[in-house]
Amino acid sequence: MPPAAHLRSPRAWQSLATVVLAAAVPMVSTGFVATAGAPAPAAQRPDNASRLVSDVAGPGQKRSISVYSASMDKEIPLDVLRPKDTSTPAPTLYLLNGTGGGTGKVTWEQQTDIAEFFAGKHVNVVTPQAGFASYYTDWLKDDPVLGRNKWTTFLTKELPPIIDAHFGANGENAITGMSMSGTSVLSLAISAPGLYNSVASFSGCAMTSDPVGQRYVELVVENRGKGNSENMWGPKSGQGWKDNDPFVNAEKLRGVPMYIASRTGAPGQYDTFDNPRVEGNPVVLANQIVVGGVIEAATNECTHRLSDRLDALGIPATFAFEPTGSHSWGYWQDDLHKAWPMLARSMNLEP
Repeated sequence: MPPAAHLRSPRAWQSLATVVLAAAVPMVSTGFVATAGAPAPAAQRPDNASRLVSDVAGPGQKRSISVYSASMDKEIPLDVLRPKDTSTPAPTLYLLNGTGGGTGKVTWEQQTDIAEFFAGKHVNVVTPQAGFASYYTDWLKDDPVLGRNKWTTFLTKELPPIIDAHFGANGENAITGMSMSGTSVLSLAISAPGLYNSVASFSGCAMTSDPVGQRYVELVVENRGKGNSENMWGPKSGQGWKDNDPFVNAEKLRGVPMYIASRTGAPGQYDTFDNPRVEGNPVVLANQIVVGGVIEAATNECTHRLSDRLDALGIPATFAFEPTGSHSWGYWQDDLHKAWPMLARSMNLEP
């Protein structure tokens, strides 16, 4: 029986959230990663204007850039995949990493084929290489461990005009995320109406203000990040958690094309030693099947509830519910490939 098969009752759902928190150990091949804390903010600048700091050519079509964020008072590293033909303006896909925020090996670049996949596509692909355990949101307070996080401001106000100006982009945008950022991309679309032509969310949990959703946030921010989630949105009984809940604010997603994917958590095609990401390591495989399976079952329940909510509101969205698969990169690579035609069309590209 798939792990999510009996999760339709609140009691069962609450029980699974407890299991997720108890079972969560450092994940090697999923979106979760433990790091040694956030870097200290950069020294105060003589002016407060967000701006491009550096642009270094990498292999192939990759560029590594640094952008100073006035709201966070630090430089943010980002990777950009450029189209082969840069003579005409291209749209921009913002592709967010998971809990690790771009650290170590748990990134789109390290774990998927994005360089090859986007090589022949007329699009800029922009991925922040920071944001560990931040939910890519604006925090109310600086955190002693995770520092200053004003990611909604950075991603929706500071960064897009810099990308458009520096790379000659055409102002058409879409956004995609997985795991932690699978929640964030929905919230960002709500926070910046009209900025994103479409959204794709993989294995995220759209609910953040109910007790179960809050426990999932704690898993990311407190278990993984060692931060204080109340520094993010305030007291858990307060309005801040509701204001940042895509499930509660689903009406504000009306008119935004969405592709939303999740799986049951039952072992699937990438949960084997044949998966090169496992590297033949039985500990990695066991982590992926057991912990990754439980986490995916939990996010799958979140996603089913979001589907019910959008159906009740009469808001169309494409949901891809797969019968097997854990919370891991092989499946997110597939999700990106499957979501691309919708993302492309929304930015007036041929898929």
